[in-house]
Amino acid sequence: MREDNRVEVADELLLRSIAGGDRDALAELYDRHVGVMMAVAMRILRDRTDAEDLLHDVFIEAWQKAADFDGARGSVRSWLLMRVRSRAIDRTRSLAVARQHAVIAKASVTAFHPEWETADHERAERALRNLPDEQRVLVELSYFEGLTYREMAERAGIPIGTVRSRLSAAMQKLRRDLPAEPGVEAGP
Repeated sequence: MREDNRVEVADELLLRSIAGGDRDALAELYDRHVGVMMAVAMRILRDRTDAEDLLHDVFIEAWQKAADFDGARGSVRSWLLMRVRSRAIDRTRSLAVARQHAVIAKASVTAFHPEWETADHERAERALRNLPDEQRVLVELSYFEGLTYREMAERAGIPIGTVRSRLSAAMQKLRRDLPAEPGVEAGP
């Protein structure tokens, strides 16, 4: 048996074990393929944090959909790489759309409320700009467009849990970076 065939058989056995709930099998599948998957994600996303988040999401999906794998349609590696590639492209597109919507929302807010162009507004804008893109976009979608967690998750192509954790981290940074008004306690 050729080495490629042995690797593919081993990967398929790992997926069967994963479908049965074997976490060690998932860890081994991760170890076998994370390098090439990271390379593909980095090439498309060009950001290590985004690539790591995406791989996390893909391995969660592999855990949940291991039983759906069809070896007749391709190798396990191809199955994983296809998921990485399509999720990365979706994420790139959704972030571009979200940025466009945020620009439009900002323009409309300041057009109808010119008094908001104050020093406080400029400080808030600066604090928003200092957030990582993946956090800033979600803050803008939430506060300027009023989207729900589910809507933000769909638009960004990420799980709802990731939306919640990114928004939480963003709010902590904003509380830290924006001092409270005199007489008002700053958050933790």
